[in-house]
Amino acid sequence: MPELPEVEAARRAVEEHCVGKKIVKAIIAVDSKVIHGVSPQDFEACLLGKTIVSAHRKGKNMWLQLDSPPFPTFQFGMAGAVYIKGVAMTTYKRAAVKDTDEWPSKYSKFFVELSDGLEFSFTDKRRFAKVRLLDNPRLVPPISELGPDALFEPMTTDEFYSSLRKKNTGIKALLLDQSFISGIGNWMADEVLYQARIHPQQIASNMPEESCNTLLKSINEVTKVALEVDADVNRFPELWLFHLRWGKKPGKLDVQVGADSNQFPSNWIFHDREKKPGKALIDGKKIEFINAGGRTTAYVPELQKIIGNQTTRTASKTSKKNDKINENGNDLDEPEGDAIGDNNEAKQRKRSTNKNKASAKGKMTRSAKDEDVHDNGRANLKETKDDNGLTKSTTRKKTPAVRKLKESGSESEDFSGEDGTDEDDDDGSQEIVDLKQKRKAMGKTSKKRAQPNQKGKQAKKAK
Repeated sequence: MPELPEVEAARRAVEEHCVGKKIVKAIIAVDSKVIHGVSPQDFEACLLGKTIVSAHRKGKNMWLQLDSPPFPTFQFGMAGAVYIKGVAMTTYKRAAVKDTDEWPSKYSKFFVELSDGLEFSFTDKRRFAKVRLLDNPRLVPPISELGPDALFEPMTTDEFYSSLRKKNTGIKALLLDQSFISGIGNWMADEVLYQARIHPQQIASNMPEESCNTLLKSINEVTKVALEVDADVNRFPELWLFHLRWGKKPGKLDVQVGADSNQFPSNWIFHDREKKPGKALIDGKKIEFINAGGRTTAYVPELQKIIGNQTTRTASKTSKKNDKINENGNDLDEPEGDAIGDNNEAKQRKRSTNKNKASAKGKMTRSAKDEDVHDNGRANLKETKDDNGLTKSTTRKKTPAVRKLKESGSESEDFSGEDGTDEDDDDGSQEIVDLKQKRKAMGKTSKKRAQPNQKGKQAKKAK
């Protein structure tokens, strides 16, 4: 995604070619996901006739100051890009617009024509960007919530070291936190940590002062070098890790960056995690990919090692929850839930379930002893589930035939013989009550059957 170098290169191009010119035409896309908080018609009306006074940036956000508010503000998201017709612009690693494409691009969200005929467009293929119209961008979110800009507001070594000492989290997650320092994204974080020889999951508060100073120097150096070449990735130093962490295709076996950088396409990537043939070596050392700070992270284990005592969970343990990067393309790390509390809650639920099962089992055993059960009653059972998920049996309602037998006083004769043993009814019209308890949930099936109540049947016969 566009990070500080790319957005700053866009700001400089706008400042060089567009400042001092009046907007004579404006076309705002009908896309409420990108165009935020204002209708396209109202947005266009606020731009027409205005003059661009200056271009500003903080972090990954840029805005145009006009001769009167409100001002158009651009949050680049995952694939936002600025193009000026006829002007050579920074080539993004995953640019959506090519020189041969239609103009303005079908991905254009913000298009203006200036008084001298120059045309300016902001595009976003993936629709994670936000284009807003704000009276004072610095004083409202998202810009008001950003930390110091890595280029315009660099920390001193003492400030940086003091800030890191207070952060008991992984260093990459911290660098991606835009409220801590703004402008650094995924590729920049990987690069500065590689250059500083710091493991991405290193706990910030455990870093020695020397490592903190080296990291700050690396941030400043990578930012400076990237801007010296207008964020043109093809002109980045050959030995930067950057070249081996982009693209979709696996590389050749044992490709090394160094003497001949033309031996492989610059947009190839070498992902061990994709289980494809090939691996990446930088200066003869293997590159591996892990999840740190919720993002795919490239690092060199041989050079970047964890030091000191890791007194808190590392990014690898929180990565499963941190993989949910929000749709705005933010790099903010999401906090993990309380694992200890979750475990205790699960144990309590398990104990409660076991207790309920034991109670139900006891009730079922007592019921089997107390009720009369007939061999043929199985056909008349209706199985249901109780509140604990256990199978229980209930009797069906007696049919009219059974009620008729009962009224005629012959029910007992059909249900049992003279000796009190059970007999099957020849015509099958009677309803047999069977309350045999199912105990399959307990892993057992009762084989005990209660004998018919002889006294009750003899009393019925006497009547």
